[in-house]
Amino acid sequence: MASIDINRTTTIQLPGAVSSEILQKTQESSAVMALARQIQLPGLGVTIPVITGDPEAGWVGETEKKPVKRGTLATKQMAAYTLAVIVPFSNQFRRDVPALYDAMIQRLPGALAKKFDATVFGAVDVPGSNFDTLKNCTAQSILTDAYGGLVAADADIADHDGILNGFVLSPQGKAILLTAVDSNKRPLFINSVAEGAVPMILGAPVRQSKGAYIAETSAADAVVGFAGDWTQAVYGTVEGVQIAISDQATLTDGGSTINLFEQNMFAVRAEIEVGFRCDTTVFNKLTGKAKTGGA
Repeated sequence: MASIDINRTTTIQLPGAVSSEILQKTQESSAVMALARQIQLPGLGVTIPVITGDPEAGWVGETEKKPVKRGTLATKQMAAYTLAVIVPFSNQFRRDVPALYDAMIQRLPGALAKKFDATVFGAVDVPGSNFDTLKNCTAQSILTDAYGGLVAADADIADHDGILNGFVLSPQGKAILLTAVDSNKRPLFINSVAEGAVPMILGAPVRQSKGAYIAETSAADAVVGFAGDWTQAVYGTVEGVQIAISDQATLTDGGSTINLFEQNMFAVRAEIEVGFRCDTTVFNKLTGKAKTGGA
């Protein structure tokens, strides 16, 4: 991500609704945010309860004492971590402010959502110890027996007292499932070629995310998706997306430098404070190999 040193902001004033719309579209673009439960996160973080055992009812006779069986709880600290992106624009946008709004709403949410999902799924390192990741959850292969692998994930989640209620597929994972057929060469996971999608698996909804793909290593196949009990996943945001604009800054983009004033450009910085916690035992990762040309 580019770094920025803002000397002064421009006179462009963005309406508050833009920040809210960017946050809304970030939530829509993020598979994790779409499936997990949202809470309001204080800036200093919050302690959230995690259910580790349910109370148990029992049969009793007339006048007998009713059973007292408490559920068991644990706690986790959810902290707010800053996720940010800087996008440079040409000065032509200054003459057409609606175009700036459209470009921000289209480009920034996708960038924030992709990085958030990739962090949750373990494709990139977490920002701190109070941010959970699914990197080390149980793996199920869907490469040679897609249906069997999905059922195995369902069974493992059930064994850990969860209910599988959502899948996240990378584009590579979707491709694997689209090629899965029965003994009569009929597709297992789509109704028709015209649809070309995998809307549900085993009765659970499916979301797509580029962040759900982790390239294969010499020791294991690539991670191409995740399955889990999303009622046991929580994310929190401190407030809406914060926006800053500058035309007097120098950006460092990899090995190159962009001088905004010199190059008739300006930059928009968007950042969000967000945290994520979950019970990692009720999630499975799906593995396979990405298809390559000529394979």
